[in-house]
Amino acid sequence: MLQYILKRFLNMIPLLLGISLISFWIMQLAPGDYFSTMELNPEISRETLDRMREEFHLDKPAFFISVGAEDEWDVGFHWDNQYLNWLKEVMAPEYGTLFGIPIIRPRLNFGYSFKYHIPIIDLITDRLWNTLQLSIAAMLLSWCLAIPIGIYSAVHPYSRMDKMFSFCAFFGMSVPGFFLAFLLLYVASVTGWFPIGGLQSINYDTLSLFEKVWDRVHHLMIPTLVLGTGSMAGLVRLMRGNMLETLRAEFVTTARAKGLAEQVVIYKHALRNAINPFITIFGYQLSTLFSGAAITEIITAWPGLGRLMLDAVISQDLFLVMGNLLMGSVLLIVGNLSADILLAVSDPRIRHE
Repeated sequence: MLQYILKRFLNMIPLLLGISLISFWIMQLAPGDYFSTMELNPEISRETLDRMREEFHLDKPAFFISVGAEDEWDVGFHWDNQYLNWLKEVMAPEYGTLFGIPIIRPRLNFGYSFKYHIPIIDLITDRLWNTLQLSIAAMLLSWCLAIPIGIYSAVHPYSRMDKMFSFCAFFGMSVPGFFLAFLLLYVASVTGWFPIGGLQSINYDTLSLFEKVWDRVHHLMIPTLVLGTGSMAGLVRLMRGNMLETLRAEFVTTARAKGLAEQVVIYKHALRNAINPFITIFGYQLSTLFSGAAITEIITAWPGLGRLMLDAVISQDLFLVMGNLLMGSVLLIVGNLSADILLAVSDPRIRHE
């Protein structure tokens, strides 16, 4: 198992390099750069903009190879280019410590944000915690409700409760997340039950510790409901289908014929086999929640990575976009690796292989 994990981590290096290269190329397809919009400001001289472009290496070719004008065919090869300069700052080795042990680690210098004027790593770290709160809350809501509901529906198929849960699941899968977000915001504005957007109240600093915790949870309710509803609906249908198929299997019939209690048959034998696909889904669920959180964060004014990514793309903040994309890629890879490890732990057949 340790050798398998080490191989997966080594495979991350060329994968992340490929993702960064493609992402950098896509960003170059947009005309101009961040400083192009500043050229319209008469208070900023052309010399100042050229000096800023030179400071961030934007005056150099984007990649190793550059082609001349449309009516020319001269091809140039450049070692000193934007992508390589950015990659050297990210991957350059430096000395550090881990639990007091000196190690060599990458510098992880993603550059400076053109718009916010602070280091990218500080900006992403600050917003990442907010997105993690939302994603973890939505995952807990969806998984803690979907699994018991799916088990109940499979054990009591076609009952009234099963039909009601099925209707709610189909409704949750059909309603777009952005529409549900607008609907809940409208309900909040009419009833005053929930705050309309934001991370905290205006008087947050004057509240007690318990009131601060409740204020954060209160602001978290609407985005959590929006993000968790669609995920929960799909998981309920999947859990019900897997459980129904497992309950019809021969080993379940054999367990019942041996006289085992129904609770033991369901939760010890059937559930363990029906839940295996969910462990695989867990790896993709992490990155899916992060991508779905982007739209939810924008609509509900939640200050997370989603709003940050939108602002970065609109303003062509190149280094901030690259930092966000690499963060999402790492989460996807780590999520899939975690799912594979959990699947091997829960299924002895995979572990032995």
